[in-house]
Amino acid sequence: MSTSDRPAIAPLAKIVERNQVWNRMAAKYGVSNPVPPWQTSLDGICDAIDQSHCGAEILGFADRRNEEDTLSTTVYADLPYPENRLLALAHSLVVRGVIGEDELAQRLAAVRDRLEA
Repeated sequence: MSTSDRPAIAPLAKIVERNQVWNRMAAKYGVSNPVPPWQTSLDGICDAIDQSHCGAEILGFADRRNEEDTLSTTVYADLPYPENRLLALAHSLVVRGVIGEDELAQRLAAVRDRLEA
């Protein structure tokens, strides 16, 4: 079964359903920076995975990029870049068991709580 054929990952599906993209969130909270604050972290995580000695065992560079391309144009095609890239990475990590759906949902809830505080 290919990555894009797997069942939806509930916490990520909710983000797509809500159309939770940076330009909408920035406008809602009065942020003028066009670059999402998480963009640097996403780039850093991808670099760390790509350069890690254990990264290839879990998610090598070629697999990560191929899955990112596939998921960004299928499962997460309704989201703009870089949101589709972020969700594609999260999807790949959940599929590989690096983070579970429940833990991902908890972390997303914690971020939402901080944002709304």
